[in-house]
Amino acid sequence: MADRVCFITGVGGGTGEATARRFAQDGYRVAMLARKPDLIEPLSKELEGSRAFVCDVADLDHLMEVCDMVHQEMGSPHVVIHNAARGNFTPFLETEPENFEKNFRVNATVLLYLARAFAPAMIDRGSGVIIATGNTSAMRGMPNFALFAPTKAAQRILAQSLARDLGPKGIHVAYVLIDAAIDAPWTRNRFWPEKPDEFFAQPAEIADEIFHVAHQGRSTWSFDVEIRPFHETW
Repeated sequence: MADRVCFITGVGGGTGEATARRFAQDGYRVAMLARKPDLIEPLSKELEGSRAFVCDVADLDHLMEVCDMVHQEMGSPHVVIHNAARGNFTPFLETEPENFEKNFRVNATVLLYLARAFAPAMIDRGSGVIIATGNTSAMRGMPNFALFAPTKAAQRILAQSLARDLGPKGIHVAYVLIDAAIDAPWTRNRFWPEKPDEFFAQPAEIADEIFHVAHQGRSTWSFDVEIRPFHETW
């Protein structure tokens, strides 16, 4: 797969990094996007053939410039993974409504822009994969999630619409819903420092599942893929 490119947004120190490593392990050249260079620039030097692109995906004009750079410098991606997310988790009466629109842009609008940027080449090639990573908020609203859950629900429905449009053209679109706390430094240390390892979903195992979904046979494509720790109540 040395000629294949995987494009990933939100390459932080959790799912994004693990997914970049997983695809690089199988020979993909990975285009990694993050707002800060701290992680992705050293990671790009570690993962052969990969590139780091410092980009706040909420800046749609800059995002499209980066997509053009990837096309020109790395080639058309075979796999596109939208992992970047934005949210606010406070009572809706205590949060500025503009945050709703900011969340919607990162979670849903960016997915549309990525599909418009990369799907045409996939259609010409007759193959490709677009995956969005989501969470339980895509399925239900909870207290303090009013500015976040609707944007993830919209993301999932957008992905479903893309799947039904692009599937017959050979492009697999899937939504990987992670019903779990992910074992990343900012989640474990900030919110659940006392929890045992088994409480968390491990980024490397999430990445394995994303890789699996991206390589399903055409006769057995999945759309909704839910993953959670074995003990999770649902």
